[in-house]
Amino acid sequence: MLPNLTESRIIAAAGEGMDAFLNLISDTLLEAIGGELNAQTMPELNGEQITLLAYRMLRDEVLDGGFVQLIHNGLGPFIFLNPFAKAIRLWGEDVEAEGGTTFLHDFSRLIYKGRKLFEQYGEELTRPCTDDEFMALFEQYPDFDELDDTFIENEEAITTFIAHYVDNHLDQFVTIA
Repeated sequence: MLPNLTESRIIAAAGEGMDAFLNLISDTLLEAIGGELNAQTMPELNGEQITLLAYRMLRDEVLDGGFVQLIHNGLGPFIFLNPFAKAIRLWGEDVEAEGGTTFLHDFSRLIYKGRKLFEQYGEELTRPCTDDEFMALFEQYPDFDELDDTFIENEEAITTFIAHYVDNHLDQFVTIA
């Protein structure tokens, strides 16, 4: 499914910055599938669209509470047990001329490191807990600190190169009305 967007909305969002551009595209995708990506709505999207939504979810979660929060909130299997990291690496090869290979390959490797930690600690991190117990998880699992720091330090560049990829392949994400 390729939802419609007007060229003027795309141009306006791009003028506000990479975040606004990606948010417009991902919000449009979410709106087209009823507001939630799940097992029932996922078949309505192509792999490119799903990868973009995965990045949006990862970015929002990690910037808010790190990889521990991402896993605790149930996104670990979606991010780590699907070909998200491979797709990001391939996107990096596509924006190579713009310098995206290094950043997106490094981001892909970061996701693979996260997968190892998810496989090691995922069960403990997804157990129901109180707010205090949740906050204690950050101290109990310091292995995630390096992942959090690396992502946060590079998020702007990663987002920029993902936005370049989406812009270069807009016809895979939306139809311009």
